[in-house]
Amino acid sequence: MTDTSAAAPAPPHHGISAYSLILLALLTLFWGVNWPIMKLALNEIPVFTFRAFCLGGGALGLFAIAIWKRMPLGIPRGYLWKLTAISLFNIAGWNVFVLYGLSMLPAGRTTILAFTMPLWLVPMSVVWLHERLTGWKLAGLAIGLSGLIVLVGGEWHAMASAPLGVALVLAAAVCWAIGTLLTKLWLVPMAAVPFVGWQMVLGGIPIFLMAPVLEADRWTAYSGIAWGAVIYNASICFVFCYWAWNTLVRILPAGISGLSTLMIPVVGVFSSMWMLGEQPQWPEFAALALVAAALGLILKPAR
Repeated sequence: MTDTSAAAPAPPHHGISAYSLILLALLTLFWGVNWPIMKLALNEIPVFTFRAFCLGGGALGLFAIAIWKRMPLGIPRGYLWKLTAISLFNIAGWNVFVLYGLSMLPAGRTTILAFTMPLWLVPMSVVWLHERLTGWKLAGLAIGLSGLIVLVGGEWHAMASAPLGVALVLAAAVCWAIGTLLTKLWLVPMAAVPFVGWQMVLGGIPIFLMAPVLEADRWTAYSGIAWGAVIYNASICFVFCYWAWNTLVRILPAGISGLSTLMIPVVGVFSSMWMLGEQPQWPEFAALALVAAALGLILKPAR
């Protein structure tokens, strides 16, 4: 894993590089299929316990890579509180809210609510980062969100029956947007690998503490499927995907990095159908076409 992210602001962008596209494609695939995987894990493992396993394994993996690559591990002087704030939104807020919401809602449709994140991030990036809201970006946002609305329509009654779950997942999306904004705004001068590792440690502290307090009575022998979900999350999602996402946030404008996640819920819906035995209908295919069109507008190749 090569760390090419910089601590300084990225130069002005007129498109997205091939390197970023490769990272985005892998991120979309790995994060998309993880939604039904998490749903299977939560059938057995309590929320805080599951995330404690994932965060602990992810942090160990990232620090091992950093040591192997001889990257500095220390947090720069004066940045501890900023890194802590980023971690609380990106790790604690996102993971706790989204997993409790996922336990109340269908797996595929939870991804739709979670990835309303660009809806919150784009206006934030305009106000606080002074990013330009171009016509292409507005069109991509409108078309992409219309695709998500098509998906929501098929499960509206299921979502309406669990309003707390909907509120929790939307709160997770807002936390992710704020964490992404702060990552871009404060630019902590660290390589992405130890930067993400420290996020998992600092943001995971409340999760590590609450798991034994709230869930020790539900600790038991888990199945191979549940442990497989833990291993997939700790290694693929929490090592590679979090590194890839933070790399994209650093090298792309915040609005584009946020909008580029619109394909992930589509992958989540289709993979949920495959893993959980559901059958795709016309809304899924219509949403796929709309989101693909949106990405075509947003991710214009760099010259």
